Amino acid sequence: MATFPIINMEKLYGQDRAATMEMIKDACENWGFFELVNHGISIELMDTVERLTKEHYKKCMEQRFKEMVASKGLEAVQNEIDDLDWESTFFLSHLPRSNMLDIPDLVEDYRKAMKEFAAGIEKLAEELLDLLCENLGLEKGYLKKAFYGSNGPTFGTKVSNYPPCPKPDLIKGLRAHTDAGGIILLFQDDQVSGLQLLKDGEWIDVPPMRHSIVINIGDQLEVITNGKYKSVMHRVIAQTDGNRMSLASFYNPGGDAVIYPAPELLEKEEKAKAYPKFVFQDYMKLYAGLKFQEKEPRFEAMKAMKVSREGA
Repeated sequence: MATFPIINMEKLYGQDRAATMEMIKDACENWGFFELVNHGISIELMDTVERLTKEHYKKCMEQRFKEMVASKGLEAVQNEIDDLDWESTFFLSHLPRSNMLDIPDLVEDYRKAMKEFAAGIEKLAEELLDLLCENLGLEKGYLKKAFYGSNGPTFGTKVSNYPPCPKPDLIKGLRAHTDAGGIILLFQDDQVSGLQLLKDGEWIDVPPMRHSIVINIGDQLEVITNGKYKSVMHRVIAQTDGNRMSLASFYNPGGDAVIYPAPELLEKEEKAKAYPKFVFQDYMKLYAGLKFQEKEPRFEAMKAMKVSREGA
């Protein structure tokens, strides 16, 4: 079994650049996931964000989660639950507008730290998109432009806690899915594991590493690369002890961005079987009801929608 790809970004700026770019290319083509170290976001900031995220959960969310568990009788379930995730979450929107002031129970220190963290993640996302462009032979900025729409990309962070679960064999922390959007940057707990990806029919642990950022490919990058890079099914396994923190930042196309395979990546014989062309918000409407199912029928549905629109 190949080892999970870990990329040291410092090596992009020296004699190891070519080998590091090749590692990124291999990770995108064969894993859909990789882990970044030395990515430029300060360790002190990450430690602050982690501390404040865990404090916020304890103070503002833990009791609500326990009440939800009690109201649904989840402590005593006997059969597998397939319509619920064992997670406590809230969503911070950064672009095109921030919702941070709209969330009443965030303390000012947390808002400030998350604003700084989001700025670092946004910069890292755009740097990564240009590295992918370089590997794909696309002009610099192509992917950011493809995501742009009329108001720029959409960008936000899902803040999750996965509390200890009494029945992890019956309740998933987060059910298996691919991510709908563009590129996902995850700051995960390094003490409590749980994230797994599906590779060659096997579930593989994504190793928790201190101060790393885990990257995964979303459905939109699969479309733009016409399947050269693929989004991958992943899930979170709940644990019986330990509360796992997860901050997943989604750098996605704008709602009205038109997504389609990059013409430079289409060989002549591929044009007939190319991925569909669609408006991102139309895909998101479909995804909302089909998140925990295979992605291929979603792509087929978008092809059918395109045909029906053209025929109208």
